[in-house]
Parts: sequence; C-alpha cells; structure tokens
Amino acid sequence: MRFFLITGLCCIAVLQSCSISKQINKQATAVLLKDSAIATGNIGICIYEPATNKYWYNYNSSHYFIPASNTKLFTLYAGMKYLGDSLVGLRYEKNNKDYTVILGTGDPTFLHPDFKNQPVFSFLKQATNPSYISDSYLPAFSALGKGWAWDDYQSDYAAERSELPIYGNVAKFYLQNDSIAVSPDFFFNKSFQWFNGTLRNGVKPNFKITRVFDDNSFHAVSLSSSKFSGQQVPFKILPNSFIPNQIPVFIKLLEDTLHIKLGEAGSLDARFIPKNAIHSQPSDSLFKPMMHRSDNFFAEQTLLMASNEHLGYMSDEKIIDTILNTDLKDVPQRPKWVDGSGLSRYNLFTPQSLVYILNKMKTDFGLERMKVILATGGEGTLNNYFKTDAGYIYAKTGTLSNNCALSGYLITNKGKLLIFSVLTNNYITGATPVRRAVERFLKGIREKY
Repeated sequence: MRFFLITGLCCIAVLQSCSISKQINKQATAVLLKDSAIATGNIGICIYEPATNKYWYNYNSSHYFIPASNTKLFTLYAGMKYLGDSLVGLRYEKNNKDYTVILGTGDPTFLHPDFKNQPVFSFLKQATNPSYISDSYLPAFSALGKGWAWDDYQSDYAAERSELPIYGNVAKFYLQNDSIAVSPDFFFNKSFQWFNGTLRNGVKPNFKITRVFDDNSFHAVSLSSSKFSGQQVPFKILPNSFIPNQIPVFIKLLEDTLHIKLGEAGSLDARFIPKNAIHSQPSDSLFKPMMHRSDNFFAEQTLLMASNEHLGYMSDEKIIDTILNTDLKDVPQRPKWVDGSGLSRYNLFTPQSLVYILNKMKTDFGLERMKVILATGGEGTLNNYFKTDAGYIYAKTGTLSNNCALSGYLITNKGKLLIFSVLTNNYITGATPVRRAVERFLKGIREKY
C-alpha cells in the first residue's frame, strides 16, 4: 500500500510539473514567440524553481545567445567570491624608510566622483617620504576588450581598462558660465585643443567633443543640432603607448592633483608582492552601481581586481579560465566569456547558464544581499519597467543593438521564488517593444503562480 501511495504522489508531482510547463508554454507562445518584434529574431527562455530543483519551463534554454550586460552576472560572482568585504585600493612597500613603492590594484573608485571618501588619496597626500609608482610587470590585458567595437573608444560606456584607474578614466566637459570647462582641468591646461566655446546671447554652441584614437588630444566637432550640455570622453592612461618608457598619464594626473612630485619605479619582478594594503570602499558599494546602472567600467575593473587578488596579477583571460575550470565547473553549458562588461559580441551564454549563476550566488552569498545589489522595478536600468512589481523582481538587464536580455529572481503572488533568464537576439526593431513583451510575460507568471 505504501509503495502505491509513494508512486501515486510521484506521478502527481510529475503531472503538475508537466501542467505548469504546458501552461507557461501557452503564455510564452502568445506573449513572446508570436510577438511581432521578437519573431524577427531568436529567443531563449529558462524558468527554474530552486526550492524543488526543477525547471518550470525551457525554450532554447541550452542554446547560446549574445548576453550583452547579463555577462556582468558572472563578473559579479567573481567579485563577490574574491574581493571580500572591502576593495584593496592600493598596495605599497616602504624601503628602509627612504621611499615607498606603490602598486595599483585596478580599483576604479580612486578619485571617482561617486565616492566621496578617498582613503587612498588621503594616504598619498600624507606620505612624508618619496613615492614611486610601479607598473608592476606588464599586465596581461589590453586597454580595450576583445571584440569591442573600435569606434566606441570615445564613448563614456567604453572607458579604457587600467592597472591604476583615476577619475573613472574619463574627462568631463561641461558648461561653466559662458564657456566650456573640463574636469580634471589637467586636460584643459595641457592636452585639450581649445576652441571658441564662448556662448553668444545665452545660446549653447552646437558641437560634441572627440578624442584622437591613440592620444589625449581632444577636439570640438561642429554639429547642426544637439546643443552641448555636457559630455564624458574616456582618456588614455598610456597615450602613444607604442613609445617605450612612456610615463603613464596616471602619474601626471596624480601629481597635478596632489601637488607633489612622484617617481616612476618601472616594472618589478612578478614575484614582488607589497606587504601593506590600503582598503578603499565596501565592495557592495561598487557592485550595486555596477549592476543598477550597468556600469561597464566598474565591471571590467572588478574582473581585473578579482584576477589580481586570486592569481596575483591582472588578466581577464586567465581569471575567466580559472573560474570556469574551478568554481563554476558545473555550469550546464560552458560559456564563451571574454570580458567583464558584456560589451563584446564574442560573449556567448545560455539561459540555463545564467539561471545557474544566479542560483549559485543566492546559495553562496544569500538572497537578501542579492536583492540589494540587483535593481528591482522602477530602479536603475529597470526604471521604466515592473514599477508595480517593485520588491518582487530583482534582475539584470542587457542591451546591445538588436540584442537584449533579462535575468534575475521573481517572487510570485503565491510566494514562490523563481529564477529566470530571457535572452533575445537578432530582432530588427528597437529594444523597447521586446522588453515590454518580456515584462508582460513575467508579470503573467508572477500573477498566476
């Protein structure tokens, strides 16, 4: 009798699971698969219930898609795993009290306007002995990531990666009284090709700021419209970096800000690890804006910092390979993961792999912490979506032209926690109609289950 009871219960559970899958399939077909925008491209969907360890629905969920900024979910895992509670902002070693050798750690918060408290700057400002900045040994990464669109180099969402970031590696041009100013003003005084930016009769000039590809020469380009109201342009940490022994812009900028003279220590032996460290910011204070506003620069530097802490040197390629072969060796489909931000179209992930990483972060770091780091409805990149569902959805968007993604946690009306991923590629419309369709689909699941 007991055997038949157990068998019966198992059959009921299987039938219920099949029933949910069929119901969701009907909804997915009506709302997503037949959507006029999505139907022009490809879509993958995965919905998983961690409490029962069961997939509620899979549609092309083991197929590979360009994930755009959903790549940041894997980068977030690397940061949460290896950066601890606070970021290492600087490493240093005092040599017989004669001078201090300083090594960068990839920390993007140094003199970044979002972070008012600057422990590293305070340390450097109070230093009484000469300081020498070292470029360590040659970092195993390039300023721009693999597969990045080359002409994005002067867009603020594609700031260059570096061992010693400063001011977010961008120069900010803005209106000040009746003329154009730039911050840091180092670029106005020394590297900015000035133009007649004076306003006439209160009318803003029509132009945009551009930068020479391989140098920190900024120019103004006249436009017929788009009146100037401020602009951020990445600068090169190593202008003309093909010239041997080029002094890094970091040192010049820091000297200009600190009003002290700094030396250049050059490359050191790879085995040299300074004994002392200055911690800069709580790690989650970096992770939250990285995910809420999908900050590419923060994501790229997070991956480099994770590499530095775990491997002892900065290599996006090596830390990715290491993580996939160890911590994430059980990922359902091994992704092609090439950068920290998702700017590269070389990245390829499956919906199941994104559900996997979200479930792993929930298990390893706790759902409540994830709720703080990820945006909910009406916040960040979800500012215009899920406004009535705030507090019930926590997710990461992803957007490249003709590709968008949404992966995260969903709490249903019946209190069930679901993990989902919806990836759409190669549609020919804009992203908005696709996002609205995905919003309707997830709202329907939340309301019904």
